[in-house]
Formats: sequence, C-alpha cells, structure tokens
Amino acid sequence: MANGGGGGGGGGGSSLRMSSNIHANHLSLDASSSSSSSSSSSSSSSVHEPKMDALIIPVTMEVPCDSRGQRMWWAFLASSMVTFFGGLFIILLWRTLKYLWTVCCHCGGKTKEAQKINNGSSQADGTLKPVDEKEEAVAAEVGWMTSVKDWAGVMISAQTLTGRVLVVLVFALSIGALVIYFIDSSNPIESCQNFYKDFTLQIDMAFNVFFLLYFGLRFIAANDKLWFWLEVNSVVDFFTVPPVFVSVYLNRSWLGLRFLRALRLIQFSEILQFLNILKTSNSIKLVNLLSIFISTWLTAAGFIHLVENSGDPWENFQNNQALTYWECVYLLMVTMSTVGYGDVYAKTTLGRLFMVFFILGGLAMFASYVPEIIELIGNRKKYGGSYSAVSGRKHIVVCGHITLESVSNFLKDFLHKDRDDVNVEIVFLHNISPNLELEALFKRHFTQVEFYQGSVLNPHDLARVKIESADACLILANKYCADPDAEDASNIMRVISIKNYHPKIRIITQMLQYHNKAHLLNIPSWNWKEGDDAICLAELKLGFIAQSCLAQGLSTMLANLFSMRSFIKIEEDTWQKYYLEGVSNEMYTEYLSSAFVGLSFPTVCELCFVKLKLLMIAIEYKSANRESRILINPGNHLKIQEGTLGFFIASDAKEVKRAFFYCKACHDDITDPKRIKKCGCKRLKVGARSRYPKDPFEFKNTAHNSQLVTEPVEDEQPSTLSPKKKQRNGGMRNSPSSSPKLMRHDPLLIPGNDQIDNMDSNVKKYDSTGMFHWCAPKEIEKVILTRSEAAMTVLSGHVVVCIFGDVSSALIGLRNLVMPLRASNFHYHELKHIVFVGSIEYLKREWETLHNFPKVSILPGTPLSRADLRAVNINLCDMCVILSANQNNIDDTSLQDKECILASLNIKSMQFDDSIGVLQANSQGFTPPGMDRSSPDNSPVHGMLRQPSITTGVNIPIITELVNDTNVQFLDQDDDDDPDTELYLTQPFACGTAFAVSVLDSLMSATYFNDNILTLIRTLVTGGATPELEALIAEENALRGGYSTPQTLANRDRCRVAQLALLDGPFADLGDGGCYGDLFCKALKTYNMLCFGIYRLRDAHLSTPSQCTKRYVITNPPYEFELVPTDLIFCLMQFDHNAGQSRASLSHSSHSSQSSSKKSSSVHSIPSTANRQNRPKSRESRDKQNRKEMVYR
Repeated sequence: MANGGGGGGGGGGSSLRMSSNIHANHLSLDASSSSSSSSSSSSSSSVHEPKMDALIIPVTMEVPCDSRGQRMWWAFLASSMVTFFGGLFIILLWRTLKYLWTVCCHCGGKTKEAQKINNGSSQADGTLKPVDEKEEAVAAEVGWMTSVKDWAGVMISAQTLTGRVLVVLVFALSIGALVIYFIDSSNPIESCQNFYKDFTLQIDMAFNVFFLLYFGLRFIAANDKLWFWLEVNSVVDFFTVPPVFVSVYLNRSWLGLRFLRALRLIQFSEILQFLNILKTSNSIKLVNLLSIFISTWLTAAGFIHLVENSGDPWENFQNNQALTYWECVYLLMVTMSTVGYGDVYAKTTLGRLFMVFFILGGLAMFASYVPEIIELIGNRKKYGGSYSAVSGRKHIVVCGHITLESVSNFLKDFLHKDRDDVNVEIVFLHNISPNLELEALFKRHFTQVEFYQGSVLNPHDLARVKIESADACLILANKYCADPDAEDASNIMRVISIKNYHPKIRIITQMLQYHNKAHLLNIPSWNWKEGDDAICLAELKLGFIAQSCLAQGLSTMLANLFSMRSFIKIEEDTWQKYYLEGVSNEMYTEYLSSAFVGLSFPTVCELCFVKLKLLMIAIEYKSANRESRILINPGNHLKIQEGTLGFFIASDAKEVKRAFFYCKACHDDITDPKRIKKCGCKRLKVGARSRYPKDPFEFKNTAHNSQLVTEPVEDEQPSTLSPKKKQRNGGMRNSPSSSPKLMRHDPLLIPGNDQIDNMDSNVKKYDSTGMFHWCAPKEIEKVILTRSEAAMTVLSGHVVVCIFGDVSSALIGLRNLVMPLRASNFHYHELKHIVFVGSIEYLKREWETLHNFPKVSILPGTPLSRADLRAVNINLCDMCVILSANQNNIDDTSLQDKECILASLNIKSMQFDDSIGVLQANSQGFTPPGMDRSSPDNSPVHGMLRQPSITTGVNIPIITELVNDTNVQFLDQDDDDDPDTELYLTQPFACGTAFAVSVLDSLMSATYFNDNILTLIRTLVTGGATPELEALIAEENALRGGYSTPQTLANRDRCRVAQLALLDGPFADLGDGGCYGDLFCKALKTYNMLCFGIYRLRDAHLSTPSQCTKRYVITNPPYEFELVPTDLIFCLMQFDHNAGQSRASLSHSSHSSQSSSKKSSSVHSIPSTANRQNRPKSRESRDKQNRKEMVYR
C-alpha cells in the first residue's frame, strides 16, 4: 500500500523514509522540481532505488496534510462518478417504478370502468357522486409542480429580462471558472491548499455554488430528466462542481477535470443572439464554428495536460512529464494540422491513446471547420461597416440604381469644379457590392465618396449610414428598365422605408412614369414644401421635346443650363466655338443686392446684363401668406424688394455673387465686372438686411425710402398685393418705361372683348386651374383620320408625333407632351394641331389621358410608312417628334433606338413636290404682341423671309428621342462626330434634333443644391404644372374642366418661350452686324421680351453661302456678340390678352381645327417686306386650298 500512493512524477519507497525526508528538509516542492532535482540525487545513491521524492505533496507547516504524501485524486473523481451514476440510477429506478405503477393502474382502471358500466342504471337520475378527496390532493399536487416547472423554465429560457440576465451570468461565471483553471494549471495537479487562505479556491467555490443552483433550476424545468442528465452541460457540472466541495473538506485541490468548463464556449453564439449582437445567418454560423473548434481544442488540451503531468496509474504514475497547459494547447494544434514537429509529444500511454482517437476527430474537424471559417471571414462584407459622421461636414445618402454609368454621371455633375466648394460627403448604399470598375471610381473620389453594402429597406442599414443626420437622400432610377412601373414601385418603397425611419429627411427621387408620382402624395411625411422632390423623367423629357416644338433647339439650351459643363476654348472660328461658349453657362440663384430695391424687373435685368455681365431671367416672389412662387420675366410692373432671390444664367457661381455684392455708391463707375466685390459699406447693409422679413413685399415703405432707389416708384403706400392684383389696380399706368402698346400685357387691366366673353361664357374652355386649354372628353373614334381624310385636310403648321408602340409596350405618358402645347398662355388660334401617327392599339391605352385636349388627331399606321407621312403633310409641319415605347425591351443597347433612327432617316430621305409650297408653315419666328399682321401699317417686327418650300426631308424640323447616347452618331450621316464623343458635343444635340433622357441625370445634383432650379425648369417646360394640379390628377387621372373666372383667367398671364427673327421689322437694323446687347436692351424696353440665346445657322460664320439649313444653339452670348440677319433669338415673351380679339369669332367655332391650322400657319409664316407683292397671290392660293379642305374635329 506504501507503493500505491505514488504522485504525479515519482513512485515507490517506504513511507518512513519519505516522512523523515519531509521533516528533515521542511521544504515545499512541486512535482516538477521533485522529478528534476530530488529524484536525481536519490538515484545516484542506488541504481535500483525508486524515485521517492516525486511523491512529495507540497505542504506548509500551517497546513495539516497527509504526512504520508497520499494522493487523493480518486476521492475527487469518485465524488463526480457517484453523483453522475447515482443520479442516473435514481432516474432509471423512478421511471421503472412509474412504469410499473402505470401498468397496474391501467389494469385496475379497466375493472373499475366495467363496474361503472354495470352500475350505470343506478346513476340515471343524474345525481353527482362526491369527488374523491385523494383525487383532489393529486390534482393540487400536479398543479403546484406544474407552476414550479413553468417558473423554472421561464428563468432559464431567456424569454424575460431576468432569464436573459441569468443565462448571460452563468456563461460569464463559466468563463471565469475556466480562467481560474488556467491560473491553477501552473500549480501541481494535486496540492494542499487551505480554503480560508486560498483566494482562487474561494472564488471557484462561489462560482460552483451558483452553478449548483442553476443546475437545480434546469433539472426542475427539464421535461425529460434522463436526457437532461446526459447532456453536455450536465456532465460538465458533474465533473466540476462536486470536486470543489471535496477540496474544501480535504484541504487539498485536484486540478482534475475542471478543463471541461471550456465546453461552455459552445453556447457563446446563443448568448450573443440573446444580446441581439448576432443577427445575420453568416455571423451566427461563424461564431458557432469558432466556438465549437476552440472549446474542443481547449478541452482536449486540458485532458493531455492532466494525464501527462500525472502519468499512467498502472505505471504507478512514474512515466509523467512536466508540461504546461499552453504547451498542450500547442501540441493539439500541430497534431490537428498534421504538422507534428515532434518537439512536444505525449509520453504516457493514456495520452498517446487519447491522441490516436483525437487525430481522427480533430483532423476531420480541422479539415472541415477551418476552411469554412476562413470562407466566412473572407466573404464578410467588405463594405459592411458604418458611416462615421465628420463634424462640420454634411453628408448625403445615394441609393437606388447604382451602376458605373449612373454613379459616374452623378459624381461628374455633383463634384464639378464650377460649383462652390462642395463640402458634402456622398454615401452610396446598395445591396450589391461594386464591380472592379465602380470600385476604382470610388477610390478615385475616396476623399468625398464612401460605399456601404446594404438596403434602404432595412432599418439597420439606414442606421449604418446615419440617415437621421444626413442632409438629404437621393434615389436614382434605372432609366433603361423593361418595366418602368415596377421600377417606380421599387423607388416608392424606398421612399416609404426611409420616411418611416426618419420622417424629416429630405428625399429627392427619380420617377420614370408621371402617373406614379401620385403615389408619393400618399406618404404622410412626403412634403414638397420641405424640399422633397420627385424628378419625373417622362414628364421632363416630353416637356423638353414639347418646348422644342414651339422653339426649336430649346431642349438643348435648357439641358445645358442645368448641367455642369467645363469651358472648352476653341481658337478656330467654327460653330463649335460659339456653341461651347454657351455650354459653359449654368443656372444659379443669388439674393439681389439692396441697390436693386425699388427698381423694376426689366431695369434690373438690363443693369445686370450690361454692367454685371449676368442674365437674370426670373425671381422668387413670396406672397403675404409666405407662399413662394417663381415669376419668369414678370414685366415692368413688378418692383424688386429687399431679400429678393434672383435666377441667373452665368458661367460659374462666383460671377453670380456680383448681384449680391453690387453697391451703387462703390461700383457705379466700375467697368470691369470682375472688380465688383464685397465693399466696406456692404457690411452695414447686410447687417440691416436681417431686419427685413422673409416676404420681400412686406415692408414696402422701408424699401422705397432707400437712397439706393434711382427710379421713381409708382406706389407710395405699403401694399401686400400680389403682382396680378397690382396690375388690376393700375399699378403700371404711371410707369415711366411703359408704353401704350405694352398696356395690353396686363391681365384684366382693361378687359378686352375676348376676356369679357371668356368670363361671361358658360362654356368650359380651360381646366379648373386655368393653366391649360380644355374640351369635353372625346371618343377616340371621333379623332381618328383615315389616310385619305388626312390627305384631303391639307394640314400645315402642325406637330406630327411619330410613335412606336403596341398593345404590350410600356406607356410613355403622352399627356406630358400635349400639356405644354395646350398651355393657356396661348390663344386658341395659336395652338398647333397635333397628329399622332402610330399603332391604334397603343394610342387607345394613352387616350384616357388625352381626350380632354383640343386639336388632337390620330392617323393609325406606322411612322415608317411614307404614305402615312405624306398624308399628314409632314413637309408642312412645324415639328416632327419621333418617340418609341419599345426601347427598353431590347437587351442590346445599340439596337434600342433602331426604330427611331430608321424613322428619322426615312423622313430625311423623302422628296416632296413644290406645288404646295405656299402652304408651308414653319416656326421661324413670331410677331411680338401689339402688332397686327392684318394691318398694312403695322408690319411684323421680325418679317421672316419665307423659305422655299421644303422639297427634301432633310429640311423638315425633327427631334428624335434616344435611349443610348452613342446612337446619336447614326442620325446625321454628314457630321464628323466621333463615336466616343459626349452627347452634348455632338452636332444633332447641339442643333436640337436629338434628345436623350440621360441629360436629365444632372437634375439630381442641381435640385439638391438648389430646389428652386427644378421648380423653374418644371415651370418652363410643363406649361404650368403645379403641385395642386398634380394632386388633382392624382385624384381623377384627368384634367377637370372649369368655368372661366377672373382668378383662373389671371393664370394665363405668364411668360412663354418663343423665337424672334431678325430679317425684317423693328430689329432688322440690328440683324445685320448689330450687337446682341443692343438687341437685348431694345427688346426688353420696347416689348418686355427677355432674350437669352440665339439659334444660328451652322454655316453662318462662313464667307461663302451655304445650302445647309441646320442651326445650333448659342446660350447667353455676350453684349458685343455680332448678329447676322438669319439669326433666331430665344426670348421670353409676355402674354398678350388682346392678341385673340380679332380672331375671337374663330377661336371656338365648329371649324376650329380648320381655322386654327391656317391661323397657326399665318402666325409662324410671316412674309418679308421684299415679298409683300406676292402676298395677294399667296392668299388667293390659300383660299383655293381652303375650299378643298375637309372640316374635321
């Protein structure tokens, strides 16, 4: 028995010698030092004497320990085994007895049931037997046990806050117990310790008492006690909790199986899920794999540490080796990885046997878990972090359709150098990681651009990009999608998600279809007054094209104005030189200086153009109720007030600052506009400016008393009337710059016969807002023309719309094309007739939105049929528009525009007879208000020479819609545009004969920096669409007719874009070598017309005559720019109420279509003075043709 108590590294020897050795030395030695030093000295005395000193258990004089050095590891192990097997035996015994009791009760129950059946007759009277008292006790007992079980289940299930705290606490204490094991592993496997003095033993004891209580809860809550007894966490408790109590009793510690606490790490994933830290499946899977791998690794290392430091029992524990726990961890890793350096290895038989089996499982685990862990870590979202806001720097979130093309176009415009310093960081959020090209683009702009992978539909991702602190959220749409309605629905859902997360965020979104804008109004937090905007691409695209029908080339000019383009200098005298000088202009807004207070709008325009080299086209007017609206060229009746916001056309933002810095006292004698900068006296005015309210018309007396007012002011009393109400009260009659001819510009000032008829008539001629001409809904059959009927009608001065589409095509929204052409600031006789040529099946689907507009006809056919084109007199039209609804149904981008290109080339190759040249109507100019063409005394101011009748399709005015920008190279066969040339640099775009929806991308950044720009553009191109009108259309999907009232008729008094010809009339002297600035001032003073560009023949700069009729756009030319007689001038003209008086009888007659087409022709085809002798002949020919025409509705 003396030999049987060997320690972890020694064995043999008598107990007497061991005892004497202990008392002789009075030393406390550990197992490792005993095996190295003491055993070597004893072996030197006798070769056959065993290593006795290795049996020594470290003791101190104050710790009573076994004087014989007897190891008590079996006591610790026995406590765990007895607990485990004893409990298992009790559970099995209970189950056996319960089963036997159930079987016996089942047999007895059948006997009782038979007796009840036999005695059933005696209970037929329905009397109830008293319930057995024993059954009541059993029921009460079951109820109590069930309640306790349910309570315990709730406590350990983490369904409540208390349960979650308990589960997390148990896990934390398990990790704490494991850490204590790591600390104690540096001590011998078994050592004598005093519980009252060993701090780590006391902590471990406290932990295990808590584990024991938690074990009791789990046991009570378990449904199946047997399976609970055998689960991993229970086994861990059996082999770790009882030994602690034994160690307190024996005053000694055994490291033993405490390493099993590492198995608790398997629950790490569950704990993190309880704490709502792990949410994604990948993260949960990754933590699961890591926790299983690490817990298995640490547990196996603990077993090797135990057996190697103890030795084999059948070898009397003599073959041990001293290994630290971390050396065992290292050994297990090199074993699992099959590297096996051999520097550390197992010496004991138990250790080697365990390694054999561990290699099988560990290698399999290593080979499967490690690659999967690496894959999960490698597949972790590269862009899955969170945005960190920079103090003092705003950021915007851009989402939606994120591609290389959309992002590059957006960044090129948003970060353009012509803007002021853009101190805004752009955060892109998309659920697909960027490709290499897009990633490279982000890296090139890394100082201002960040990308995060996620979805705006996920609130967690919105929190990652700090949407609540973002300055705005921009949503890009896929313009080339096959299903526009589905794309709009996706973007609307994005808006709903963002607004639901943060209702106050400003959102600017792109929409493809006009009718889908109505759904945004259903979002409670959507508020356009707070900056929310929907840029409808179909509305603006068709609006631009419609304005080109009224003034060819206007679409190009407007597109260039809100796009940021760098100035490209060309020395050669070519058309590109003048075109690119205009391209560098953009639209800006700036508050006007106090020096302009009290001056009329035309006066300020002239001063800005002549002195400041700025072109102001509009101002923001705020009414008494603080509602603002934009007035475009409002006329000389409006006086500038303090704090008025002006809209300017300039080349960069710094130039526009001149309008704010201008001081009459300091800058009046300065000729170089670059020297106009902030002056000393300006600071006082800027400080005083804060005293003025936001409404620029509120303190009119204060403004009029300003010493900066240089012109007499007509009204000396304060007034808060709107400009229209001022006009009705005679606000313009005393204006020094007004003329009798301009009196007719004022609505309702002196009501003409036409106005009186409109107000007194019960016929609904306009919609309920007064913005558009309106007629009663017509059936589509009444507007359909056959080919012969169209040919007999002899249309002229009309608009031909060639539309490609079928019954399955996505709707374009032709209402947006027709509405600007039916704006109420045109008189009825000035409306151009619109003829649609296309599939009747497609047009029937669009007709519901078109049946309230007058002067609309349909010719069923195909735009590729020359017979159909000749039937609608395409050679006599003012404009031919080519559209396609099938463009996005083709995957090959090069073929998306094939129909439009084929139709355009088909028309250009057509030849026409010159016999009806006298009927030609072209849009080469207009007569300013106040000039009656029928009077020989009042010759037209522009007197355009009639061009020879069109004999070839090349001279037909055409505008073609394109989807793919690169396809513009196929429209003109005689140009030299490179295929890689940007769209705005190509000849078809510069000439206004091609329009692509991609140019509207710039509106996103333009709207963000200044939401007034979008309002101005929308006002210009839509003919007067307002948020109120959009709400009305959202309700009824159609315009509603309304009776004419002074209020609705006053809405007709708004500017419209037209073209002024210089060949004849009052401006003829300026047309031949005159200066553009002189023309600008004369047109502004005389007719209140605001000029803003030139439409010039492409070869006008050549000294030799050219037969080319192509024109290009020049935006905002300088004052000294030289004019040529063939120039057409873009201008904003006032509405003339009296222009329709002489034609009032024709305006709404039954022959309206016939007369309107002729009058429209007469409006736009003005003979020159040189050809006046030919006018009677032309009229005779026209009368003959009129007799042959067929009246159509």
